[in-house]
Amino acid sequence: MHSAVLLIEFGSIILGLGLLGRFAGRFRLSPIPLYLLAGLAFGEGGLLPLGASEEFVATGAEIGVILLLLMLGLEYTATDLVSNLKTHYPSGLVDCALNALPGAAVALLLGWGPVAAVVLAGVTWISSSGVIAKVLGDLGRVGNRETPVILSVLVLEDLAMAVYLPIVTALVAGVGLMAGSVTLAIALGAAGLVLFLAVRYGRLISRFVSSDDPEKLLLVVLGLTILVAGVAQQLQVSAAVGAFLVGIALSGEVAEGAHTLLSPLRDLFAAVFFVFFGLHTDPTSIPPVLLPALGLAVVTALTKIATGYWAARRAGISVKGRWRAGGALVARGEFSIVIAGLAVSAGIEPSLGPLATAYVLILVVLGPLTARYTEPVATWWSRRREPGRPEPAPRTAGTEAPVAD
Repeated sequence: MHSAVLLIEFGSIILGLGLLGRFAGRFRLSPIPLYLLAGLAFGEGGLLPLGASEEFVATGAEIGVILLLLMLGLEYTATDLVSNLKTHYPSGLVDCALNALPGAAVALLLGWGPVAAVVLAGVTWISSSGVIAKVLGDLGRVGNRETPVILSVLVLEDLAMAVYLPIVTALVAGVGLMAGSVTLAIALGAAGLVLFLAVRYGRLISRFVSSDDPEKLLLVVLGLTILVAGVAQQLQVSAAVGAFLVGIALSGEVAEGAHTLLSPLRDLFAAVFFVFFGLHTDPTSIPPVLLPALGLAVVTALTKIATGYWAARRAGISVKGRWRAGGALVARGEFSIVIAGLAVSAGIEPSLGPLATAYVLILVVLGPLTARYTEPVATWWSRRREPGRPEPAPRTAGTEAPVAD
């Protein structure tokens, strides 16, 4: 009987997610807010709380986080990551300062303590690579001059996750300073070792994993990823970091083949993860934190726009391209929820989960709008203030020549 109820509940969840995804796709929206709302509807205090399938959904959610980070690692080669780090690290520092500090400040002002401040700093810092990539594709901007700048900022954020997640994991676990330092040292050592091996021996690693049979390739990559994620978690390092490092170590045809095979699984389990996060958020706890979430969303939308503008200006992009870069970076999504989920699971601050949910819901909807309208609004405002003044030409290092859009 229990097995039948589990199948009915989980089947209903998957069917519902599929219908919500189709609805969002019809209107060219991210399905993330709909998945979160579905979790709220069927979780604690919701319309129809689930029972039998909750444990199964929790396991699926954990696999969803692992696959999200694996697929992220597959997007980049170790050489690309090292090159981006050397070239664009000032933009990463500005991004961290402008967008992490507001989250930390709000947590401290609300009296949540330093651990919650570190967690909320990560929630407001990390943009949603998935949502942003989809928006750039929908708007036809993949080939624009400012797009490499946007991607560089996202890559630096992803690299920072490899350091940040072990810190958060240690903090929410309540380990001491010495244990936390050991955890961070292990994470940094593992990341450095994987980058070194990927640069020097990436072809050999990929050749070992490679297979002409899609079934064998899928099983080897998925099994290796979950195994490494489990070992990482056993060492008190985030499982997500372990999955990210596996993705970086694979390259070439293996990475492309694994990406194609794992994309449907990633989408399925990522959707389950968002539902699981919503299940553990009481809808009645959102209204009390809605005002702080809205204020934080407005502030960090502006700081993300400033980040993109500064990074694009540093790269010599035109003024219009700078505004487009800033507007594209506003969306938050999957990784903000991953970070908040660590704190929610550890019971750090009861209000942190509802605030993160409301915050992500606001910005995952606002993000595509800022990507589309920031540049025309900025141009209109500039012309209104100074109607007779021509647009200044951007400068690149060592030249005064203008750069086209």
